[in-house]
Amino acid sequence: MNNKNTIIGIIIGLVCSIVGLILVLLFFGKGNSLNDSFQIALNQGVFTKLMSMGAILNLAAFFLFIQTNQDSKAKGVLIATVIVAITTLIIRFI
Repeated sequence: MNNKNTIIGIIIGLVCSIVGLILVLLFFGKGNSLNDSFQIALNQGVFTKLMSMGAILNLAAFFLFIQTNQDSKAKGVLIATVIVAITTLIIRFI
Protein backbone atom coordinates (compact mmCIF):
# COMPACT_ATOMS: atom_id res chain seq x y z
CA MET A 1 0.00 0.00 0.00
CA ASN A 2 2.87 2.33 0.80
CA ASN A 3 4.53 1.93 -2.61
CA LYS A 4 1.22 2.50 -4.38
CA ASN A 5 0.75 5.83 -2.60
CA THR A 6 4.33 6.85 -3.37
CA ILE A 7 3.79 6.13 -7.08
CA ILE A 8 0.53 8.11 -6.98
CA GLY A 9 2.49 10.99 -5.39
CA ILE A 10 5.13 10.81 -8.13
CA ILE A 11 2.45 10.95 -10.82
CA ILE A 12 0.70 13.85 -9.11
CA GLY A 13 4.03 15.67 -8.75
CA LEU A 14 4.89 15.22 -12.43
CA VAL A 15 1.41 16.31 -13.52
CA CYS A 16 1.64 19.39 -11.27
CA SER A 17 5.01 20.24 -12.81
CA ILE A 18 3.63 19.93 -16.36
CA VAL A 19 0.55 22.00 -15.52
CA GLY A 20 2.78 24.56 -13.80
CA LEU A 21 5.04 24.73 -16.86
CA ILE A 22 2.04 25.28 -19.12
CA LEU A 23 0.74 28.03 -16.84
CA VAL A 24 4.16 29.71 -16.72
CA LEU A 25 4.43 29.54 -20.51
CA LEU A 26 0.97 31.06 -20.85
CA PHE A 27 1.60 33.87 -18.37
CA PHE A 28 5.24 34.69 -19.09
CA GLY A 29 5.61 33.40 -22.64
CA LYS A 30 6.30 35.91 -25.38
CA GLY A 31 4.61 34.02 -28.19
CA ASN A 32 1.07 34.14 -29.48
CA SER A 33 0.41 30.51 -28.60
CA LEU A 34 1.72 27.88 -26.25
CA ASN A 35 3.85 26.35 -29.01
CA ASP A 36 5.32 29.75 -29.95
CA SER A 37 6.15 30.47 -26.31
CA PHE A 38 7.79 27.06 -26.02
CA GLN A 39 9.93 27.63 -29.11
CA ILE A 40 10.93 31.14 -28.01
CA ALA A 41 11.88 29.86 -24.53
CA LEU A 42 14.04 27.14 -26.09
CA ASN A 43 15.72 29.55 -28.50
CA GLN A 44 16.45 32.13 -25.80
CA GLY A 45 17.73 29.53 -23.36
CA VAL A 46 15.19 30.27 -20.63
CA PHE A 47 13.21 27.03 -20.86
CA THR A 48 14.94 25.50 -17.84
CA LYS A 49 14.11 28.56 -15.77
CA LEU A 50 10.47 28.33 -16.78
CA MET A 51 10.55 24.61 -16.06
CA SER A 52 11.81 25.30 -12.55
CA MET A 53 9.11 27.89 -12.00
CA GLY A 54 6.51 25.37 -13.13
CA ALA A 55 7.57 23.01 -10.36
CA ILE A 56 6.31 25.48 -7.76
CA LEU A 57 2.89 23.80 -7.93
CA ASN A 58 4.55 20.77 -6.36
CA LEU A 59 4.93 22.84 -3.22
CA ALA A 60 1.16 23.13 -2.86
CA ALA A 61 0.65 19.41 -3.48
CA PHE A 62 3.41 18.53 -1.00
CA PHE A 63 1.96 20.64 1.80
CA LEU A 64 -1.56 19.43 1.05
CA PHE A 65 -0.41 15.84 1.51
CA ILE A 66 1.54 16.72 4.66
CA GLN A 67 -1.50 18.48 6.18
CA THR A 68 -3.74 15.48 5.46
CA ASN A 69 -1.18 13.01 6.90
CA GLN A 70 -0.56 11.32 3.56
CA ASP A 71 3.17 11.10 3.98
CA SER A 72 3.72 8.48 1.28
CA LYS A 73 2.12 10.69 -1.35
CA ALA A 74 4.13 13.67 -0.09
CA LYS A 75 7.26 11.54 -0.47
CA GLY A 76 6.23 10.81 -4.07
CA VAL A 77 5.78 14.51 -4.81
CA LEU A 78 9.23 15.15 -3.36
CA ILE A 79 10.70 12.43 -5.59
CA ALA A 80 8.96 13.99 -8.61
CA THR A 81 10.44 17.37 -7.70
CA VAL A 82 13.92 15.82 -7.60
CA ILE A 83 13.25 14.21 -11.00
CA VAL A 84 12.27 17.61 -12.41
CA ALA A 85 15.38 19.20 -10.88
CA ILE A 86 17.68 16.56 -12.36
CA THR A 87 15.95 16.87 -15.75
CA THR A 88 16.37 20.63 -15.58
CA LEU A 89 20.09 20.26 -14.86
CA ILE A 90 20.54 17.79 -17.71
CA ILE A 91 18.74 20.07 -20.19
CA ARG A 92 20.61 23.12 -18.92
CA PHE A 93 24.09 21.68 -19.34
CA ILE A 94 23.59 19.82 -22.63
